[in-house]
Amino acid sequence: MTLQNKLGITSSPELAQAEERISKKKALAMFESGLLDTLEAGSVSSLLKIHQELFGDIYDFAGKIRDVNIAKGNFRFAPVMYLHAALENIEKMPQNTFDQAIEKYVEMNIAHPFREGNGRATRIWLDLILKKELGKVIDWSKVDKEDYLELINLVPGTIGGRWQLEYARLFRRITDNSKMLAVTGLKQSDFMTLYDALKMMIAAVPEGYEWPDTPTDERMDKYLEEHGL
Repeated sequence: MTLQNKLGITSSPELAQAEERISKKKALAMFESGLLDTLEAGSVSSLLKIHQELFGDIYDFAGKIRDVNIAKGNFRFAPVMYLHAALENIEKMPQNTFDQAIEKYVEMNIAHPFREGNGRATRIWLDLILKKELGKVIDWSKVDKEDYLELINLVPGTIGGRWQLEYARLFRRITDNSKMLAVTGLKQSDFMTLYDALKMMIAAVPEGYEWPDTPTDERMDKYLEEHGL
């Protein structure tokens, strides 16, 4: 079911494409305007502002903590009745070292404060923390998208304390902070989100669609091309 949006889009593939295009422009604008430098790194208010900037033109709930329970597979993210308390606790978590920042990011990912757009907003939020505390950001272009998607699709807790450790291992590719590197990483970060969404859409293609005998990625390209995406 397609989320209600300000664009009047009723097709999930079209909405994913619009999200990718609009949020990327908004994110670049945040970097170029210096808005991110005015935000308090690691605060819930900064995450809300980032989400509002990214998705304000798309969703009425942009920048607002969700008021509905959400799940991914069999895992339910923080229940609404406990969400505000969870966010307060996350905000208080230390973030002075790389490992602390990653642990804080992981906990925010588990909380999933928004109905949609958690991944893009929290990745920028993480970079904001790392920029302040370490003067560095994640070089997202060096983060393998398949490893990343496999990790975020794991049910938190199924590998115990290793979840934080695996995130830290994956994100060890950090680099000196600069606008160009941040923007390059942002493009890769956005692509990860779109790639994940499109894989789910391909899985939902109506039965009877005649796929060519080609690898999955080529099937995806063909489907998108045929639908003008």
